[in-house]
Amino acid sequence: METKELVLSDYQRIFKALADTNRLELLQLLSESSEEPICVCDLTESMEMAQSKLSYHLKILLDADLITKEKRGTWNYYGLNPSVLNHILSEELCCLFRGPAVKAEKCCTN
Repeated sequence: METKELVLSDYQRIFKALADTNRLELLQLLSESSEEPICVCDLTESMEMAQSKLSYHLKILLDADLITKEKRGTWNYYGLNPSVLNHILSEELCCLFRGPAVKAEKCCTN
């Protein structure tokens, strides 16, 4: 979902991923990491969660493109995907829920 326009199914996947307390907590941990990816071993400890359960939640966030994964040796490191996170917080998303008159005069200049 890099620079392409998101479609409704993309938003559905993203919001389903965000609709879980554990995944929101994971995103918060990643946002506090000073823009450095965090090792899955540290996430397991911070979340106090079995690695299999953590992997399940990370996969959902990855499938929604909300996070990135980088393999270093035998460990995976995870970080936020700012382009997608910034996109879902953008004016473009707000335009989906406004009426046609408001769209024409106040947003969605594309």
